Amino acid sequence: MPDNKETYKKAIEKLRKIVANIENGELDVDILSDKVKEATRLIKLCKEKLYKVDEEVKKVLEELD
Repeated sequence: MPDNKETYKKAIEKLRKIVANIENGELDVDILSDKVKEATRLIKLCKEKLYKVDEEVKKVLEELD
């Protein structure tokens, strides 16, 4: 279950670690699928956070006009 308190920064750090482990061949085949699923979850979380911030910034900027 995703942690709603997970920050963008922590999610990116976890994602970078997973990618580095995959690229270096450090992951066992038995856990590769789980790590890819976790990476997918982290990407989705980051995209959602970025979208939310983008919408908030647009709203603030519109209020300035």
